[in-house]
Amino acid sequence: MSSASPALPESQPILLTVAAVARRLGVAPSTLRTWDRRYGLGPSEHAAGEHRKYSQADISRLVYMHKLVISGVPPVDAARMAAAHDEVAPGSTPAPIPYVDGQLVNSLLRAAHRMDRGSIEREIRSQINTVGVAFAWTNVLVPLLLAIGETWEREGTGIASEHMVSDVIKNILSEQTIVSNPRNQVPVLIACVGDESHSLAIKALAATLAADNIQVQFLGANTPIEAIVEVVTRCAPPAVFLWAQVPKHTCVETLAALPAVRPAPRVILGGPGWASAEYDGAYRAKDLESACREISQALGLKGP
Repeated sequence: MSSASPALPESQPILLTVAAVARRLGVAPSTLRTWDRRYGLGPSEHAAGEHRKYSQADISRLVYMHKLVISGVPPVDAARMAAAHDEVAPGSTPAPIPYVDGQLVNSLLRAAHRMDRGSIEREIRSQINTVGVAFAWTNVLVPLLLAIGETWEREGTGIASEHMVSDVIKNILSEQTIVSNPRNQVPVLIACVGDESHSLAIKALAATLAADNIQVQFLGANTPIEAIVEVVTRCAPPAVFLWAQVPKHTCVETLAALPAVRPAPRVILGGPGWASAEYDGAYRAKDLESACREISQALGLKGP
């Protein structure tokens, strides 16, 4: 299983127009112009007589902004965090740019506005069956949720569509988490910490792991510290994945309260809420792909 998106050849210089970046992120060009005007997250490359273009560093910040907003971070806070984000270090390989099926996302968005649940269910199931959970989540479902959120921010409408689409995605992902022949005898623990109520991202993680026959103990949203401690004490899971979308929901006390068991679990933190948290001994997963990789390493698995 691989959740990586197709990327441009590394030798090709990345200087892209607003329209090109919008297509690849699955957002409207007007959204990028708004982010430029309001937050200064615009293209930095300019040649005489030409429109400004986005460099790889610009795109990296936009990808990060995109992830933060869909994770529930308010755009103004996401922009501040993205402006300070420097994923492309000197001499490093640029991160791949996601290729989003903008036509499909727009089709699903129109169906969401019509409250056409049947069409959305059929298309999402078809996508998952065709390209897998990880790719569908990154390149279709996340851009769709972001587009619905942008409609709400811009027009003040679409809250019913967001709830309906989220429920469809949650139900379909739940169907994908059944593992008949698990590769790990002890399930991986996955939970939202503290008062974190948004659990779609960890539903996607559980379904992606299930595609590799990795079983999980899914505690879901609003998991109290006591429940996490109890599972670790009784089951000694090989990995513990804790999700937080926004900083106010992070709970370092949860990490400090984890009991000492043998073998010690690999503690993995996911979600932008952990960005400013400091805790020794925990691994940070920046996206779905890295979360799956960390969990596979904790299980001693090399691949499917």
